[in-house]
Amino acid sequence: MSVNLKPSAQKVQDALSAQGYTNQVVELSESTRTSAEAAAAIGCTVGQIAKSLIFIGKQSRRPILIIASGVNRVDEKRAAAQIGERLEKANAEFVRTATGYAIGGIPPLAHAAPLATYIDQDLLHYDEIWAAAGHPHAVFCLTPAELVAMTGGQVIDVGAP
Repeated sequence: MSVNLKPSAQKVQDALSAQGYTNQVVELSESTRTSAEAAAAIGCTVGQIAKSLIFIGKQSRRPILIIASGVNRVDEKRAAAQIGERLEKANAEFVRTATGYAIGGIPPLAHAAPLATYIDQDLLHYDEIWAAAGHPHAVFCLTPAELVAMTGGQVIDVGAP
C-alpha cells in the first residue's frame, strides 16, 4: 500500500473526500487491471469487484458507464433494453476521453464529464465491494449503497442469462 498516491489515484481520493466519503484509495504492488487480478491482489471474491465499463449509446453517441460485478459479463442487449438505447463497445481512446482514465483503472466517479451510470444489481448482494481508483494498481473499498449514492447510478440487471 502506498501513502503517496499516483496523480490519477489522488484525483479519485480527492473526489471521494470532496463528496464527504471516508473511503481510502490504496495502491497495491500487484495489478488490479482485470477483475481476477484485483480479487487476487485484494483477497476478495471476483464477484466483489465493481468493474467500470464504458459503452457508447448507438443513437446518442454518449458514453454510458456500466458498473458490473467482476463475475458477470454484461449482456449488451439486456442492458440496452433497460437503458433505452442500443450499446456498442467503446475503444480505448473514447474511454480515456470520456473518463480521463485508461481501461483497467476506470473509477466509478471523478470522470472528465458526468456519465449516465448503471449499476449491476448483483453487486448489491455483497457487504463490501472494491472499485478501481484511477490507476491499474489502485482500488478502494466501499459498500453497494455508497456506490449507488456516489454515482447516482440506476440499478439494473446486466448479467448474461
